[in-house]
Amino acid sequence: MTTLNAPEVSVLRGQDALPDFTTAEYKDAYSRINAIVIEGEQEAHDNYISLGTLIPDQAEELERLARMEMKHMKGFTSCGRNLGVEANMPFAEDFFGPLHGNFQNALRNGKVVTCLLIQALLIEAFAISAYHIYIPVADPFARKITEGVVKDEYTHLNYGQKWLRANFEASRDELFQANRANLPLIRFMLEEVAADAAILHMEKEDLIEDFLIAYQEALGEIGFSSRDIARMVSVALTV
Repeated sequence: MTTLNAPEVSVLRGQDALPDFTTAEYKDAYSRINAIVIEGEQEAHDNYISLGTLIPDQAEELERLARMEMKHMKGFTSCGRNLGVEANMPFAEDFFGPLHGNFQNALRNGKVVTCLLIQALLIEAFAISAYHIYIPVADPFARKITEGVVKDEYTHLNYGQKWLRANFEASRDELFQANRANLPLIRFMLEEVAADAAILHMEKEDLIEDFLIAYQEALGEIGFSSRDIARMVSVALTV
């Protein structure tokens, strides 16, 4: 299986169009974007700990991944503090609410495959795409933090790919079902954040494209055919 690695991200792309980090408009949008990444890392931490209860023989490794997410959360908290922005955490909790609910429901029912698709594929691909688009237009402090974080996220994506590939035949049907239930939520989340992201000079089309590339690559590494991947991704494109 191919192990995905974080590509070298050029900070030159977008350098001529950096936003003004000091404006009230920027800080207002950043209060929600920053909250989303903080909450996303907290959710990831909690989800990996929960996954350890479903895959006991992997609990130690999952705890290691969870610790990495907590470190990320602290880093992004410092990014907001650096700009004098208070993260809008109630907004972020609502933002992740539907996906959080689906993960918790799968957890209660012992559906490890669904939990892995939500956290280790969808959320990680979502985070990786957002960080890729954000890095070239970030303030210098946040850029340094985010460049370190995105490299770690590939470790988490690779973990999910490895487990699901090893259990592909037994997981295939549930993966189709979990994709149908959860991939549209990612599209809705991208739509919901589009206006704030644009103020940070992150275009919705770029976010969607980068996410779909990362997600399709992950599905391919797990073992899905190109035809199956096209069927699965169409769920997001038609909403």
